[in-house]
Amino acid sequence: MQVSEFIRLSGCRVLTGDYEDRTIASGYTCDLLSHVMGKGQADMAWITVQAHMNVIAVAALLDFACVIIPEELPVDEAIVKKAAQEDIILLSSSMTAYELVTLLAANGVPTARKN
Repeated sequence: MQVSEFIRLSGCRVLTGDYEDRTIASGYTCDLLSHVMGKGQADMAWITVQAHMNVIAVAALLDFACVIIPEELPVDEAIVKKAAQEDIILLSSSMTAYELVTLLAANGVPTARKN
């Protein structure tokens, strides 16, 4: 699934403005950054309630397809700017993390492979 297709299906708002569309190869939800660093894989869609600079650093390091912040949680403008600088697609959704994961799975996006 392409990020653009996920945006269309979910109604997510793109926080980082223009972006180069990416393929979502897998999905993952977790808020413990060290755990995500150990399990994360390139082209993954990461759903997290964390909205700070370290999230962007992890997403850039592991080359994630996008980061999705659920429940319209606030995201500071400095975080959005850093995500744009790092070419991270940052999305905001009114849906819960559970609803977002369910949507990804229902549209054929597998969970991240076990490391």
